[in-house]
Amino acid sequence: MARLNLLEETRYEKLPVTVYANSSEASIAVAGRIAKLIRDKQAKGEKTVLGLATGVTPIAVYAELVRLHKNEGLSFKNVITFNLDEYYPMQPTAAQSYVTFMQEQLFSHIDIDQSNVHIPDGTLAPEEIAAWCLNYEKQIEAVGGLDLQILGIGRTGHIGFNEPGSAPNSGTRLVTLDDLTRTDASRDFGGKQNVPTKAITMGIGTIFKAREIILMAWNQKKAAIVKKAVEGEISGEVPATYLQLSDKVEFVLDADAASELTRFDTPWLVKDCVWNNDLKKKAVIWLSCKLDKPILKLVEEDYNNNGMAQLAVEQGPVYQINIDLFSQLQHTITGWPGGKPNADDSERPERALPAKKRVIIFSPHPDDDVISMGGTFIRLVDQKHDVHVAYQTSGNTAVWDDDVLRYMEFTIDFNNSIGEDTSKLVAIHNDMRKFFVKKQPNQIDTPEVRTVKGFIRKTEAISGARYAGLKDDHIHFMALPFYETGKVVKNPVTDEDVQLTIDLLQQVKPHQIFAAGDFADPHGTHVVCFNIILNALRKLKQTESWVKDCRLWMYRGAWQEFAIHEIEMAVPLSPAEVLRKRYAIFKHQSQKDRAVFPGEDAREFWVRAEDRNRETAESYDRLGLAQYAAIEAFKRFDY
Repeated sequence: MARLNLLEETRYEKLPVTVYANSSEASIAVAGRIAKLIRDKQAKGEKTVLGLATGVTPIAVYAELVRLHKNEGLSFKNVITFNLDEYYPMQPTAAQSYVTFMQEQLFSHIDIDQSNVHIPDGTLAPEEIAAWCLNYEKQIEAVGGLDLQILGIGRTGHIGFNEPGSAPNSGTRLVTLDDLTRTDASRDFGGKQNVPTKAITMGIGTIFKAREIILMAWNQKKAAIVKKAVEGEISGEVPATYLQLSDKVEFVLDADAASELTRFDTPWLVKDCVWNNDLKKKAVIWLSCKLDKPILKLVEEDYNNNGMAQLAVEQGPVYQINIDLFSQLQHTITGWPGGKPNADDSERPERALPAKKRVIIFSPHPDDDVISMGGTFIRLVDQKHDVHVAYQTSGNTAVWDDDVLRYMEFTIDFNNSIGEDTSKLVAIHNDMRKFFVKKQPNQIDTPEVRTVKGFIRKTEAISGARYAGLKDDHIHFMALPFYETGKVVKNPVTDEDVQLTIDLLQQVKPHQIFAAGDFADPHGTHVVCFNIILNALRKLKQTESWVKDCRLWMYRGAWQEFAIHEIEMAVPLSPAEVLRKRYAIFKHQSQKDRAVFPGEDAREFWVRAEDRNRETAESYDRLGLAQYAAIEAFKRFDY
């Protein structure tokens, strides 16, 4: 019976899928399977031939393989590897090359024979590529073919660098990279303009010859393309769908990457559900949006025709379900994000007391506060709460080099105007100009350059916070050490990062904390900063009584927005408040017009914020609630 239920749940899925709670568990499991294959082949005196992938996805798998080698004696002496791809042109010593990646992540830490390592050659002359690719195929065949091929998946649906339009029988070849693929790689190259336009990749036909194929995907960013690959029709527009043709494939996902699969996203379509309030809210909002009908106009036939008959029978009549859910949504809306004084707060998102709350708004970068919750920030100050803002990092990697020269030249001119000696400043300015001329993509800035970039972000943040109404002693710059590498890749979090956060929390003893909960930012800084706050609060909770009365609210906006069913506090903004928020964002001039790290969204940050806030308001309107110009959304996090 359990097997029948599983088949029903997965009937939309056209290939085997295994889902783990998180990417760490999944990576350990995949590494364990690789290790078992190697040991089983060793016991038979045979070589193991692995097809390996690069990118963020397999990093934890390689780390676990290194651990197994160092701590549990896993040997790679009988292993032969073939990597999927390499950028072209690309020097093997370049920081962005997959030769460098594989050496840093795996090969330099294990006992593999370097002559058994094969990676596409990014230094070939154009006329040599075709013959080299044919020989790569012959080398794989000569060692008996691939025992196991590891894959990731790009947001275009590419596997390897087999972009949309690739043929299912394609072999190793030179390809042109999709624009989205180059955008996703831009952070590693210091800008999209530095990303190669071509790559050498194994073909889909080559991958299919492997005796076993594991495709791995982690995080919410991959959820949409995973759904297409697993549940969609086979199409050259999504090359990963070709994997549906193989009986040797398994998708290994974490819960976030699997979240849009039917069995997780809309489970009522494939099975009987345990209808808790969260699932009920999600389902009714989904039904309302699907039928484009306000919640209060949904009828029993709508439920029955869309997989929700069980809900109607168990908890109906449906009109009562509609009223209940409508009321819950209505109660998320509040013009008092710090709580409304002298009001019944039993059905409000925030407490009425204390009437004037101490509040900390944590901002991972120096502009996330006003971009994501600028309207609420201003509202909290206007309503006389004791608001502090804490900028967790300097943001000094996200400033254009020419801005540094502009500010240096201003400083030199100003010092000249008041009769100060500028010889040292001029010398530093000249050194900066020489450095910028020779600077390589993603090269670490000099200490002086990093300092100026940090000052630029700091002065903009001060300007934005002052515009929101804060006094200078309520503006805190934490400069958390994990961030201060000067590189895109940051250091691991240490106790110092957590202790700095504890110190600030102890100083303010807030009743409310607002923290960035949009973990889709390109560098992953938001989730790191959020986890630092969590660690600090959990430590304080063991000894400090005030922590029990402190609520943690997550905001989004810079990179994504909460789904309507997730929202627990919706703060409406008037047209005038939308403009005030816009002007606060404008104070961050270095991020205006064209940000250094815009991600895949070409819109300016203020445009993204306004569009998302307006779309949230429109969604509430379509569900049958009041019309507003914009809504900022929040979700409470229980720690």
